[in-house]
Amino acid sequence: MNIPNTLSVLRIVLIPFFIILLLPAGPGTVCVGAFMVFAAASITDFLDGYIARSTNQITKLGKLLDPIADKILTSAALIFLVQLHRAPAWIVIVIIAREFAITGIRAMASAEGIIMHADRLGKHKMGAQITAVLMLLLNNRFWIFNWHTLGTLSLWVAMVLSVISGSQYIRRFMKEMDLA
Repeated sequence: MNIPNTLSVLRIVLIPFFIILLLPAGPGTVCVGAFMVFAAASITDFLDGYIARSTNQITKLGKLLDPIADKILTSAALIFLVQLHRAPAWIVIVIIAREFAITGIRAMASAEGIIMHADRLGKHKMGAQITAVLMLLLNNRFWIFNWHTLGTLSLWVAMVLSVISGSQYIRRFMKEMDLA
């Protein structure tokens, strides 16, 4: 297994530790341990893609592992943020529903031999999600910033980017499949 795939597996392995660190958290808790694990997992997301592209180590396994690891990590984080009353459930539902829809579209396209890579907007969406989760894990009482407000704003940005990039994927899929 190459380094990028190992980093994707590491991201998946970190998810239970992230969840365990969030289990005792309450609505007003600063989740520093979970913050650190999520930050480390997010760094592996950047590194696996960068290393795979720059060293030409892109594999079929990596194309499967990377998006699965991303979706499990961000979905788990967003669901816990709803439980902690730090994220509106409806926004999280919109974001996660988009992830399921795009995964289904990618699977259908792949079955037809069409590869639908993540575009730049999707990468910005992921960045906004990571930013939102990290800020919302810190909550209001950490240092001098109002992390909750900044995190909520980032979550709104992530939702808007999710809807726009999801719509673009659907249009691209329709065009590629000659359904438009």
